[in-house]
Amino acid sequence: MATTENGDVLVGLGEGAGQLFLRLDRANRHGLVAGATGTGKTVTLQILAQGLSDAGVPVFAADVKGDLSGVAMAGSPNEKLLARAARMGLDLTPLAAPTVFWDLFGEQGHPIRATMSEMGPLLLSRMLELNDVQEGVLTVAFRVADEEGLLLLDLKDLQAVLGYVGENAADISARYGAVAKASLAAIRRKLLVLEDQGAASFFGEPALALSDLMRVDGSGRGHVNILAADRLINSPRLYATFLLWLLSELFEELPEVGDPEKPRLAFFFDEAHLLFRDAPRGLLEKVAQVERLIRSKGVGVYLVTQNPADIPDSVLGQLGNRIQHALRAYTPADQKGLRAAAQSFRANPAFDTAEAIQGLGVGEALVSLLDEKGAPCVVEKTLIRPPASRLGPATPAERSALMAQSPVRGLYDEARDRESAHERLQARAETQAAPAPPVKTAPAPRTPARRSSGGGRQGLGEAFTKSVLRTVGSQIGREIVRGMLGGLRRR
Repeated sequence: MATTENGDVLVGLGEGAGQLFLRLDRANRHGLVAGATGTGKTVTLQILAQGLSDAGVPVFAADVKGDLSGVAMAGSPNEKLLARAARMGLDLTPLAAPTVFWDLFGEQGHPIRATMSEMGPLLLSRMLELNDVQEGVLTVAFRVADEEGLLLLDLKDLQAVLGYVGENAADISARYGAVAKASLAAIRRKLLVLEDQGAASFFGEPALALSDLMRVDGSGRGHVNILAADRLINSPRLYATFLLWLLSELFEELPEVGDPEKPRLAFFFDEAHLLFRDAPRGLLEKVAQVERLIRSKGVGVYLVTQNPADIPDSVLGQLGNRIQHALRAYTPADQKGLRAAAQSFRANPAFDTAEAIQGLGVGEALVSLLDEKGAPCVVEKTLIRPPASRLGPATPAERSALMAQSPVRGLYDEARDRESAHERLQARAETQAAPAPPVKTAPAPRTPARRSSGGGRQGLGEAFTKSVLRTVGSQIGREIVRGMLGGLRRR
């Protein structure tokens, strides 16, 4: 097991402080795992995920390279790993974590879906890289869909609503401001690009229930939810926006719990710099707000990235538990990032932090975790503990076998397409386009011409007067009928 009697997660062996543990009652205060490629970040993520799982905390983690899937299989430690475990006084018993595989594309895990309405115009604009004018037009389209009772579930629903807005641009512009057809066309083209990237399978139903990410097994261990992201990372906007959406949904749906004895969920966001790259100020403020407040919902967020300098200060300042693997400083920008990383730690008088970061080997890190008062401990050179699960990915056959036994098997595997905006607008268009059936009328009976009171034919003045009266009468009649029907409709 990777925990103490009270469930705290063993991270590794500190050079001057003995075993270092991530306290469960401070694990919702967020964290950072940073370091250059090949320095051991994935293994650190793996031992944190498995340790939290052993303590009964469900985990959600993105698997960018595929290696993290090994957490689902019991390990086969070699002599080097066994020696490291013995040095830490650790009994390295091979053990797999209960794991559920997910995949936005439905290829290497259960599909994850969200509706267009759940995503909303702000995050969708971020995903599509829309400018301010286009974002405003998209927001109008969502408002029109809401007012018209048109469900926005998938991509074709949004395309249909955008077409409807274009056809009624004059009326809609009068209500909400100018809706340029050029902006509508640009949005629709970008939706096609998103569809070509495979996003069509993400938008739709059945939508993900957050409770399915927060399961524990029969022995009380939390499920480790692994998102296959090796293909998804090739669409960085989709990847970052999806994870931000998921974080926002957790923030909006979960009740306040303050500082619990252990988190309700630990959320690991690999390649976290993608979340902040070219992000507008409004979005950065939203991320910082969610990051600051979601800990009171019992969710711990751990950002995994190469360099802490990739994270805005407003977010970085909220990451209390820090594990820093080696950084290399070959350029002025690298040196600046190195200094920033060193200055973010509580200094240890036994060594220079900046020099120590550059001298770390694979599987070593500088670690500063929160103490019982929530204050960061002095940074320690640390030997990261070896994992009890497999180092390396699960095979496709092993993944398929686990999916066949998954607690969510059958819940999300088949898409559902109910009546929504696309179908309703299509039916409305067909009704309007259908020709009206001809109305058959009986021929008017021939009547003899009336005589005037003087005995001759009706005079021109009299005929004109009667015609005017008939016209006025028919108009008054139509107004009366229209008023009656209107009153009935309003009831």
